[in-house]
Amino acid sequence: MELPLDFATLRVIWWGLLGVLLIAFTLTDGFDLGVGALLPFVAKTDKERRMVINTVGATWEGNQVWFILGGGAIFAAWPFVYAVSFSGFYLAMFLVLSALILRPVAFKYRSKRPSAGWRSMWDWALFVGGFVPALVFGVAVGNVLIGAPFRLNSELRAFYDGTLLGLFTPFSLLCGLLSVTMLVLHGATWLGLKAERGPVQKRAFAIGTVAGLLGLVLFAVGGLWVAFGDLGFRIVGTVDPNGFSNPLRTTVEAAGGAWMDNYARYPWMMIAPALGFLGTAAALLGLWRRSEPLGFLGSSLGAVGIISTVGLSMFPFILPSSIDPSSSLTVWNASSSHLTLFIMLLVTIVFLPLVLLYTAWVYRVLWGRSTTAALSTNPDLY
Repeated sequence: MELPLDFATLRVIWWGLLGVLLIAFTLTDGFDLGVGALLPFVAKTDKERRMVINTVGATWEGNQVWFILGGGAIFAAWPFVYAVSFSGFYLAMFLVLSALILRPVAFKYRSKRPSAGWRSMWDWALFVGGFVPALVFGVAVGNVLIGAPFRLNSELRAFYDGTLLGLFTPFSLLCGLLSVTMLVLHGATWLGLKAERGPVQKRAFAIGTVAGLLGLVLFAVGGLWVAFGDLGFRIVGTVDPNGFSNPLRTTVEAAGGAWMDNYARYPWMMIAPALGFLGTAAALLGLWRRSEPLGFLGSSLGAVGIISTVGLSMFPFILPSSIDPSSSLTVWNASSSHLTLFIMLLVTIVFLPLVLLYTAWVYRVLWGRSTTAALSTNPDLY
């Protein structure tokens, strides 16, 4: 059957859609994680902490949909990537999921008892549920840029030679800290929009300012490390973008600075890192001027720029191998079949707009500031 889109085009579309899902998760559940990480520091009294929790209490569950959709997209569109990453990074993912499981338990059980010690314990559980995933997600991105220690045999069976502690290298920790600062800034600007004006908002703005400045420094240092360090992979020889998926048919070499090749080849891609810097700077300007919409818009654009920088730098690589570069997974050799990608695209065209419309409607209905006064009048609040 002749399909209206060729295989190469569908592969690029699904690479882009995966990026869209990751960005959507960062922009929505990202501020939930940021607020959780900020909670013990921006709110001092029980009422203040309940008010902060309720800024995300109505939407945090729905925001996790993007995380699930991202995992589903990797499973269906990029089976090689799913097999290698979900098995090789198993312990890291277990760590993330354990931290994320703390969030719903803390939300539901925190106010079940009036004990200050009981509530403080769950407040710190929310901190762990926000800080740990933010850190580990960034560390994972750093390891993708470095290359994961896996290899494929002639039967395309994956063998992972790394350890959990081995994931925490100096560069990956830098990426993890950048992820934390990015999401803390995003959470601070969200509190600017949703928390009542007062001491909590002021503390959030102060911490967000520090996070934003650190984020700019870390993003710049990371960029210099990628440009002048020993990071990078490059495809050697010709590649058939319409060929069937078999990673071992691609010849790859490790090459320091290769992640900068795309910027020389396609100068328009410089928009991504520029957006990362300018968006973060706009968020800082919004915090300094007490302009809540500018702050949140800036942190959102900054996150989009930072994530896009990674994706565009690596294209067409998705998961390179540090121990056997020829096992590296790319857009051209790690996808599902032509027909599978086409059917998935049709389903996405129908259902993704519905998810977006429903999400927009929910935010519109639930919009408004969370206040401490509402805690005594609304029994549905946490």
